[in-house]
Amino acid sequence: MEAGSRMLQPDAAGIAAAAARLRAGGLVTVPTETVYGLAARADDGAAVAAIYAAKGRPSFNPLIVHVADVGQAQMLAHFSALALQLAEAFWPGPLTLVLPRRTDAAVASLVTAGLDTIALRCPAHAVMQQLVRAVGPLAAPSANASGKISPTRAAHVLASLADVPVIDAGPCAAGVESTIVAVEQDGWRLLRPGAVAVEAIGSKAGAPSPWPPAASLDLSPEGRGVLAPGMLASHYAPAQPVRLDAVTAAPGEFHIGFGSVAGDATLSASGDLVEAAARLFDLLHAAEASGRPGIAVAPVPNLGLGLAINDRLARAAAPRG
Repeated sequence: MEAGSRMLQPDAAGIAAAAARLRAGGLVTVPTETVYGLAARADDGAAVAAIYAAKGRPSFNPLIVHVADVGQAQMLAHFSALALQLAEAFWPGPLTLVLPRRTDAAVASLVTAGLDTIALRCPAHAVMQQLVRAVGPLAAPSANASGKISPTRAAHVLASLADVPVIDAGPCAAGVESTIVAVEQDGWRLLRPGAVAVEAIGSKAGAPSPWPPAASLDLSPEGRGVLAPGMLASHYAPAQPVRLDAVTAAPGEFHIGFGSVAGDATLSASGDLVEAAARLFDLLHAAEASGRPGIAVAPVPNLGLGLAINDRLARAAAPRG
């Protein structure tokens, strides 16, 4: 499929064409407020399997299911009072809740990777909202080859995945994936930092429950310890090695700056973490395309959205298995 013929407009005709393809068991790349997602009907096992095949994603790595509202989500999972409180505070928006899956949930078994929990999100993007209302819950991981840099523009998708239509709605506003939390009887646990700051969640739900550091979890290829997307140690990775906390660049490195560190390109010259999050994957794509043998990234404060930024950078810089 040629690049031009793959592009759909974010208008009524484009959304109708995407909905028809999804209903028929096909895949469509869709914009969200976080990153572009590779979507399929969550209840169609063959379509979900096609997501894994297109991305080269390991089958032990579960998928996020996107829903239109809390009512649709409650058909798939059991909501505690705390889960409802968090949904009311942050949905629609970039917060994913990992909840006990209903035994009668209409989702393919591959979606949950054999777990008795399910990851749910209600997206804020108008295009994705129209699709989940028209088609039903959609499984939609990031629309890139597994482990590579997440796409925040349609052009990133075209360069990474073949033969999948793309609804081009421009750059994603948040630029990093959703925050993922597990809601449990004793409170909530952070599984992946993301576009909703941990401090904001804490202001609604109290402090998170303790969670073991990643080094103590088994994130091996067998997948034990992988409870939600984005938990693999090496992820979001460009082709070149990535060096972090770099105030200056070594010879041959593409330098991504922040604040007073200018670099070859900057996440945010003013030190704005919201701007930095929105630009993170865009600049990692640019650094990878530069052809230089290495990438260096300036220090980013580890607070607010900086926690999500540093999480993605740490996984991008992790040794490749």
